[in-house]
Amino acid sequence: MAAQGMSKTHRPMSEINVTPFVDVMLVLLIIFMVTAPMMEQGLEVDLPNTNTENIRVKDAPLVITVKRDGKIHLAESQPFELNELEAKLDQILDNDASREVFLRADEMVPYGVVAKVMAKARAAGVEKLGMVTEPE
Repeated sequence: MAAQGMSKTHRPMSEINVTPFVDVMLVLLIIFMVTAPMMEQGLEVDLPNTNTENIRVKDAPLVITVKRDGKIHLAESQPFELNELEAKLDQILDNDASREVFLRADEMVPYGVVAKVMAKARAAGVEKLGMVTEPE
């Protein structure tokens, strides 16, 4: 009789305790939310805000960056002057004018400088030139 009473009180639990799993997932979520903005690479530029849609790109495009001080960077290279841009683009594109090139210009850069960069890119044979902005 005593054996029957013990079996009712010490049955094995058949439920899975998910509380530790949820705790670990929440901690990982917080870690990724904090570190994700830090993983953005590239040069720091204050882009203008527009109401355009994102462009879907097949291959990694070449990015021309014009910083606030007027210095120009190709990808993440060392800064150089505007008069060197056409030669550098010719060297990088190497007769591949169909490759997409994006222009990232700080919103405080004068429009004339941006227009000159665009003209140099066109002179280098760039057919597809896009402007990079941030959504409003």
